[in-house]
Amino acid sequence: MLAVAHGTRDPAGPAAVRELLARIRALRPGLRVAEAYGELSRPSLEEAAAGLRGGPVVVVPLLLARGYHALVDIPVRAGRLLPGAVTSRPLGPDPLLAGALAARLAEQTPDPPTRDPRTRIPPRPDTVVLGAAGSADPAGTADVRAAARLLARRLRRPVPYGFVAAGGPRLDEVVAGLRADGARRVAVASYLLAPGRFHDRMAACGADAVTAPLGAHDAAARLVLRRYDEARLRLAAPAPVC
Repeated sequence: MLAVAHGTRDPAGPAAVRELLARIRALRPGLRVAEAYGELSRPSLEEAAAGLRGGPVVVVPLLLARGYHALVDIPVRAGRLLPGAVTSRPLGPDPLLAGALAARLAEQTPDPPTRDPRTRIPPRPDTVVLGAAGSADPAGTADVRAAARLLARRLRRPVPYGFVAAGGPRLDEVVAGLRADGARRVAVASYLLAPGRFHDRMAACGADAVTAPLGAHDAAARLVLRRYDEARLRLAAPAPVC
């Protein structure tokens, strides 16, 4: 497996990716897992590909939605460097990620008591927003929208979404709008795999709490292996007869 993350100048980003890959290796001993980045971090996709020999390669983009990097950049570069390689679809959206997001929220916002002893009225739960990087590709926006629906189903409450980079709606504007509508406490579920510039922007969006990135959560590791297995089937599929 060649696992390709986006990359960041923040050294905490590759550290989180390496923790995730270590978890994947622990879940499937014997699977060779190579680390690579699309940009900014090393090893680059080209550097990692140069060290891969002796068998077909499954490339897994460690990306949470469709977009240029997942659909064009990584598959084209991998196909040029590694003849016969197949590239999996991105990780999200998926119910496994919704479960991981819910777990990260629980770390930041423990369940409130069932009743307020002073008022005898159940306290209002946090308002949750899914925070994502964003994409200029409509398919990427659709994937984040689907991820928000999956998290809403998991939490049994509405979950709007907002972006900190490309596209809209902007996360800070979503948070401000929720406050204007009466939300007392707003928590952002970070739909990012690793720390970096985008997570820093989430931390400054005006929310009361922002979860840690998904990182080496067990659900994320299992999902990477699922995408690997799905793509690996294409390696064994016979070529179509013309």
